[in-house]
Amino acid sequence: MLKDNVNDLISFMVVARERSFTRAAAQLGVSQSALSHAMRNLEARLDVRLLTRTTRSVAPTEAGEQLFRRLSPHLLEIEQELAALRDARDKPAGNIRITAGEHALTAVLWPVLKPFMARYPDIHIEVSVDDGLTDLVDGRFDAGVRLGEQIARDMIAVRIAPDMRMAVVGSPDYFARHGMPDTPEQLEDHRCINLRLPTRGGLYAWEFAKDGRELRVRVEGQLTLNNLERRLDAAKAGLGLAYVPEDTIQAAVADGQLVRVLEDWCPAFAGYHLYYPSRRQHTTAFTLLVEALRQG
Repeated sequence: MLKDNVNDLISFMVVARERSFTRAAAQLGVSQSALSHAMRNLEARLDVRLLTRTTRSVAPTEAGEQLFRRLSPHLLEIEQELAALRDARDKPAGNIRITAGEHALTAVLWPVLKPFMARYPDIHIEVSVDDGLTDLVDGRFDAGVRLGEQIARDMIAVRIAPDMRMAVVGSPDYFARHGMPDTPEQLEDHRCINLRLPTRGGLYAWEFAKDGRELRVRVEGQLTLNNLERRLDAAKAGLGLAYVPEDTIQAAVADGQLVRVLEDWCPAFAGYHLYYPSRRQHTTAFTLLVEALRQG
């Protein structure tokens, strides 16, 4: 009886976490019918309904959610201990899930991940590209990569990149037709390529600072894009001015495709950091990745 309860409780935790019999069965290595049968048996033994089932989804009931919350910390501890045992092998192994913005992935994370994965073939890494401020716990991520100013105080933050700057750029043809702005306020008279961040809802206000004066300018334009490469393409095509990380425009400025303006209004700010919950015990695989990112 004890063995059945433990096995079925573990199965229930996976179902409740994944909200899917299909995904849970795949993780547990059992058939969906066997998993569904085990859940019915568990509910019968406990004499309480734990899951609400429909033809397309499954979700914990109020009692099931309460049980899930109580057991989750214990299940996490068991998983961490098992991961620690696996780490004792000659080759570091494990799974690491990271959330990062588009530019952070390209500029900082990906150049490190390529040699890292070649060196440690048993470490599996999943990267979710999301420019929003994803909740690590809710998303079940091990870590995230964001700008220093965006990280909550209850997180451990490790700097993995130097300070960075933003840049306002446009094509020579655009400036020939519309002139160049001398101050950020004059951007209101220009066609600008807007960005909408998922966590903010509204259009992103371009940020500037000079001589202790800070400005946030809400620009207007024909085009809104949340893809960095496409914003650069649009600026090169003369569709408007773009506000992008400085490192992304250096080559285009050097070869004359883009012209930079308002450079003295774009100061440096804290660059990218790897951040993760302070209370979580990490595996050797994760520690190795943190050190690789720290060294760059």
